[in-house]
Amino acid sequence: MMNITDQLTFECETGNYHTFCPISCVSWLYQKIKDSFFLVIGTKTCGYFLQNAMGVMIFAEPRYAMAELEEADISAQLSDYGELKRLCLQIKRDRHPGVIFWIGTCTTEIIKMDLEGLAPRLEAEIGVPIVVARANGLDYAFTQGEDTVLASMAQRCPRKLVVSKNPTSNMDSWMSRKKKIRNTIQKSSVPLIVFGSLTDSIADQLSSELETQGIYVSGWLPSKNYADLPVIQEGSYVVGVNPFLSRTATALMRRRKAKLISAPFPIGPDGTKAWIEKICSIFNVTPKGLQHREEKVWNNVSDYLELVHGKSVFFMGDNLLEISLARFLIRCGMVVYEIGIPYMDKRYQAAELELLEKTCRYMDTMLPVIVEKPDNYNQLERIHELKPDLVITGMAYANPLEARGINTKWSVEFTFSQIHGFMNTKEILQLVTKPLIRNTTLKNLSPALYTTQIKS
Repeated sequence: MMNITDQLTFECETGNYHTFCPISCVSWLYQKIKDSFFLVIGTKTCGYFLQNAMGVMIFAEPRYAMAELEEADISAQLSDYGELKRLCLQIKRDRHPGVIFWIGTCTTEIIKMDLEGLAPRLEAEIGVPIVVARANGLDYAFTQGEDTVLASMAQRCPRKLVVSKNPTSNMDSWMSRKKKIRNTIQKSSVPLIVFGSLTDSIADQLSSELETQGIYVSGWLPSKNYADLPVIQEGSYVVGVNPFLSRTATALMRRRKAKLISAPFPIGPDGTKAWIEKICSIFNVTPKGLQHREEKVWNNVSDYLELVHGKSVFFMGDNLLEISLARFLIRCGMVVYEIGIPYMDKRYQAAELELLEKTCRYMDTMLPVIVEKPDNYNQLERIHELKPDLVITGMAYANPLEARGINTKWSVEFTFSQIHGFMNTKEILQLVTKPLIRNTTLKNLSPALYTTQIKS
């Protein structure tokens, strides 16, 4: 399926969703929110998935746990409130969290467990905030688990800044709030909140890039600690860093009356530059030095650009990062045949789609077909016909495609890698070029040497 028109073409198929379970968001959110504890309410299958997916043994005492539903729970022979209260009191006593997240699963959906009704009552009783997020397997993509959690947190953000009367009792919190007050002072006196979970170093880099332009970030959602959630007033500006956060954007606009800045996402130097430029335009700031900054990054990765130039890539669709990654790879000189994506929110990704189209015209290359909810069987036929140099796919199809001589890359690796901002351009290109270099090297090995390599 190739697109030779001068506009983006959207297709919609009827394939099943092949993706991780969204409860996997616990693996990065519990590390981001330092004072959190995640309680996943599900079956043994959920527990097995968490343990295998995150590679952390339960006896290591990470800040998450399973509340396993058994037959007595599902048949309503036990009190949901009593059991959850017992577990939360134990968590409070042993771990002293600043917030407890209840992560709903498929089972809690099926048996209609009223987590939203139980949480406020239990929160008042034990004195620990409880946030409910239904990050279950009924979603389109596993990354939407974070979206559900952040949408729930958005409703807990304060509407005005409250500073403790005794700041010396918690100096770290006081300094954090002082910084928040300073950052709120924009040229237009309107706060800016960035939403999306990134590592602290990457979040600091993006904040620093904006500060260089004279724009200060009032807060991040999620914050490092639950107590430091950003103040979101009516009319505050909000901007996302990931394309799978459409629910969070909707919650911020509808529930908190915030103004969404529709910008491309800061993935790759081209996306980061466009992201900063759009924010600058909202605050009536003329951006400085961005063109030079982008060109410097491209020059630093010129060796990688030579490797990928002219190569073709096919996205099967898995994590909702596909549009942003495709746009970046096209700017690197690659040809994208098809962008499969489990779910497409055209309103939230409007700026990214526009940049994708502009990038294709700038690079004088074909516009890729965007296939929502792709049928993997049809995709395999198209892959066989097109013979791309690289297929970015979910884990289920990687080995079968490799067996047919097709280079693959797990799409989940882009989710767990640092790919945002100017500084991480090399990281993305390393992920893309690794399978190309590996398989090319193996083909050039003699059979005897290849056998020796395998044994070693």
